[in-house]
Amino acid sequence: MSNTPKSDVAPETLENGATAAGDQGVSSQEQPSLRILGQYLKDLSFENPNAPQSLSQEAQPEISISVNVNARPLAANDFEVELHLDAKATSQDKVAFAAELVYAGTFRLENFPQQLLHPAILIECPRLLFPFARQILAEATRNGGFPPLMLDPIDFAAMYQRRMHQQTVGQA
Repeated sequence: MSNTPKSDVAPETLENGATAAGDQGVSSQEQPSLRILGQYLKDLSFENPNAPQSLSQEAQPEISISVNVNARPLAANDFEVELHLDAKATSQDKVAFAAELVYAGTFRLENFPQQLLHPAILIECPRLLFPFARQILAEATRNGGFPPLMLDPIDFAAMYQRRMHQQTVGQA
């Protein structure tokens, strides 16, 4: 017995053979598919080098964040994607805390056109990993004696475009 909802209404067919839902007559076997096979914490480091003095700061520390995404193939359609988050808080030229996190996942991408495979790996996969990495980083800073560091959402598409632009400029 299937859990798939069924409808008595047939999808509207357009002139080119596509349905109003936009499948353009492509069977489900040919549609791109992205699946998460697993996700895991690969590396986590939290340093609080000036504790306990750093815990009783009156001034808001200056926080710098860096984000990077790396990917590597595991099999024909399987990829490991790593999301690197580094956060450093300084106050009066002293490190309050430093956190480094590598959160990774394995993904299966099937039936992607070649021109869309690279962006899917470096945009969609880290977008799916980010909420989990964000939570781990927030808990690590809280457990280190600081308010939880709640990162703002990251625009992985803009990051990807900047990276591609830098590579293009670097090759010119």
